[in-house]
Amino acid sequence: MEKRVIIIGASSGIGREVALLFLKAGCRVGVAARREDRLRELAEQFPSLVEWERVDVNAAESLERLQALVDRLGGMDIYFHASGIGNQNQGLKPDIEDSTVQTNVVGFTRMVDFAFNYFAKQGGGQIGAITSIASTRGLGPAPSYSATKAFQTHYLEALTQLSCSRKLGISITDIRPGFVDTDLLAGDFNYPMKLSKEKVAKAIFRALAKKKPVLTIDWRYRLLVFFWRLVPPPIWRRIKLA
Repeated sequence: MEKRVIIIGASSGIGREVALLFLKAGCRVGVAARREDRLRELAEQFPSLVEWERVDVNAAESLERLQALVDRLGGMDIYFHASGIGNQNQGLKPDIEDSTVQTNVVGFTRMVDFAFNYFAKQGGGQIGAITSIASTRGLGPAPSYSATKAFQTHYLEALTQLSCSRKLGISITDIRPGFVDTDLLAGDFNYPMKLSKEKVAKAIFRALAKKKPVLTIDWRYRLLVFFWRLVPPPIWRRIKLA
């Protein structure tokens, strides 16, 4: 039986690349994002495999639109959440902090809970979500981003425990990439160790196929996370991050 995949945040970046990999594998894919033109392009490229819907995770009608997309696809076996925002904000501008929390916490929770409850009723399914290596420590240059990513990581861990305790058969993959060369990082700042979105998407596709619980991309970031977790809090607080 072919897999039916719903991808939120499929108009660009990692979400779009993951969608292409599922489509090339012959899966039926429901793509959702705010930019309709990008979604139409995918539908035109794969007319027999793609359904699309404009979904803003922060909008009041987001769950209704997501349900409509699932219905048109004929169901859902895999839910992949690639929607999210993040900015450096050392000046703590309220609009940046508020919008980051709204999208990465409220919107994320709303969408992932929908998928979890859907799979609970269905008798199983799979959830994958992009968090970040930023979830592992509080980062001064990006307070709300690192904090909301920590929320996502803990929330996914809690849902995994909930699935196991209720014997729901829902597998969950927490995907933690480092800096990825996407529109999210566009700007004047030169981020180190950038990963290509194509390489990241392939790693995600393999991890979802194996139903890995956690994936940190790539080996350099796995080493970085290992060592910075060893830094004692009194020292970490005094480190100046660019």
